[in-house]
Amino acid sequence: MNERQGFSVAGIPMVFLCFLMGLGSVALWMETARGSVGYLGPAGVLLIALALLMVKGFFQVAPNEGQVLQLFGKYAGTVRAEGLRWTNPFCTRRRVSLRVRNFESGKLKVNDSDGNPIEIAAVVVWQVIDTAEAVFCVDDYENFVTIQSESALRQMAQNYPYDAHDDGKPALRSHGDVINNHLRDEIQARLDKAGVRVVEARISHLAYAQEIAQAMLQRQQANAIVAARERIVEGAVGMVAMALDKLRQQGVVELDEERKAAMVSNLLVVLCGDRATQPVVNAGTLYGG
Repeated sequence: MNERQGFSVAGIPMVFLCFLMGLGSVALWMETARGSVGYLGPAGVLLIALALLMVKGFFQVAPNEGQVLQLFGKYAGTVRAEGLRWTNPFCTRRRVSLRVRNFESGKLKVNDSDGNPIEIAAVVVWQVIDTAEAVFCVDDYENFVTIQSESALRQMAQNYPYDAHDDGKPALRSHGDVINNHLRDEIQARLDKAGVRVVEARISHLAYAQEIAQAMLQRQQANAIVAARERIVEGAVGMVAMALDKLRQQGVVELDEERKAAMVSNLLVVLCGDRATQPVVNAGTLYGG
């Protein structure tokens, strides 16, 4: 079922029409009271009854709002024109907001693609674009959006690891744009039948579950330490090579292989150590102690 435009007319002219019908009914009663034609009395009653019935057809439409009309249970269209409107008084009306709305899901506990338990939550921005589908294709479209969004979030989280691996596969923690786009597409696929458009979907909370959080923190710290040590060693080796090249080029001192190895060892200890070193001054000869 798709949305279509419902019948309605501007309300202000209909207000004046109902007012005139009321005045006409009063005039007919007055003529009847004066002894005029007898059928004017019942005509006045019918006229005022018709005016009161027409009053039921008035309704207001706010900006970014739609009024879904039903005539004896059948969908009669949707009115989106703003202001005071009038329609068939036998139509029932239901207000549907077309404004952009958002909600934050609860923190879900799921397993990522590596089997690690994680906590994840998301913020979803959405709006109704087809009022007929929102009202008639699902029972409660607001509750439907909430439940289906959490279901899509759970499904998406199971397809990715928490941390990136060497294979280049996107991860929840490091590939935000890829993850958010996937999440939005997953939610949209579920909400198409409800006439809802997903404007944006983003991860708002991501963490390891409490039972493994400490172990994963230690692993992350170990990875950071190893990466830092690799960088330090790489830099130290470059500095030692540069020092040996400068000494050789400038002829400051000639070192044999044994002394060169000792110098390299001492420099690496100084450059790679995580604590300040205490210098030792050799006051003897080069080869004597």
